[in-house]
Amino acid sequence: MTDTRAIEREEVLTKARAAKAVAPVLAQLPSAKKNDILHAAADALIAQTDDIIAANQQDIDSGRAEGLTEALIDRLSLDAARIEGIAGGLRQVAGLKDPVGEVLTGGVMPNGIQMRQIRVPLGVMGMVYEARPNVTVDAFGLALKSGNVPLLRGSRTAKHSNAKLVDILQGVVADFGLPRETVQLLPCDTHDSVQDLITARGLVDVVIPRGGARLIETVVTNATVPAIETGTGNCHFYIDAEGDLEQGIAMMLNGKTRRCSVCNATETVLIDAAHDDAAKLRIIEALQEAGVTVHGEIAELEAFGAQDIVQADDTDWGDEYLSMDIAAKVVDGVEGAIGHIARWTTGHTEAIATSNIATAQKFADEVDAAAVMVNASTAFTDGEQYGMGAEIGISTQKLHARGPMALPELTSTKWILQGTGQTRP
Repeated sequence: MTDTRAIEREEVLTKARAAKAVAPVLAQLPSAKKNDILHAAADALIAQTDDIIAANQQDIDSGRAEGLTEALIDRLSLDAARIEGIAGGLRQVAGLKDPVGEVLTGGVMPNGIQMRQIRVPLGVMGMVYEARPNVTVDAFGLALKSGNVPLLRGSRTAKHSNAKLVDILQGVVADFGLPRETVQLLPCDTHDSVQDLITARGLVDVVIPRGGARLIETVVTNATVPAIETGTGNCHFYIDAEGDLEQGIAMMLNGKTRRCSVCNATETVLIDAAHDDAAKLRIIEALQEAGVTVHGEIAELEAFGAQDIVQADDTDWGDEYLSMDIAAKVVDGVEGAIGHIARWTTGHTEAIATSNIATAQKFADEVDAAAVMVNASTAFTDGEQYGMGAEIGISTQKLHARGPMALPELTSTKWILQGTGQTRP
């Protein structure tokens, strides 16, 4: 191991040890104090908007010089409005119910022992994420309110932005008498620090990856620390022949074009074969008029008059675009849509536009995803939209948490049994 590598590894482990030492303090922090810190952090972010934007501009300039796509630049970028939104997320979290200490169930044994199951923090929470500096603040806010200590491993592309944000947050917690180690940023110059974090058993209690498919697969495959998978969003929108065509198109466009670089963006439109040719063509042309490049089987789409189609392959059906591109396919009714989704879904969000109640119910029952939208845009899969406040990510796994991960999903439980000297025979 080179000296540089050894130094980086020791920095990760030193920060993890410090986080472990702070965890009992955070676990017992009163709700009122948590909320005061969150409001103060929101105020501090707004007050230092210019400094944050200046740091962010360094990252944007570096990113463009290194050839980052405009989709990634969009994820990376901060402006006054986005900073206001991030601060608003902290204030919203402050207004949410504190999950720590909530009694989930309980009872009394026949021998008089009183039992209760309560929510407790997970502990030290490692976050590995790409590009988006808003995640730095979201993770801090949700971790603090749920009594967890975040170890943040952002990407090199957001190095200056993340450093400025964490410095501000550390200053706020210090003002409230808490250790600056309540939130820490890990080194990001090499990928080795990710491996150091996700294998720090005994120091890190859980790791949550948030980013592209490659990042998530790397973390989930190599972690020896328990990992919660936040999956990629290959989201489908099926337009059934029974329904308002223009309403379906509006929802599809909202899911695709509102913000194409996010995980809840629509990436594939499935068109019911029962539509007439004019309706099918209307769907394709609406996308193209909105500046979206359509990928698909050229012969299939040209059969009803579509033009300027890019030939699709398995990559188009299986991956996120995160850009102004969409895959389009004609399917044989809801059965065909469900079959296509079953083959290519990442389990994030799937949507249907239909006025047929039975068709909608069949789609909702048979599609296996964290969220199913019936006559609504895929863009609504979002913790804030669900009323949860800022989310840590969208979990696509089936154990512990699924869908937007907010405060309750960042806790575990423990049983407390209180007796009066009973012994078991």
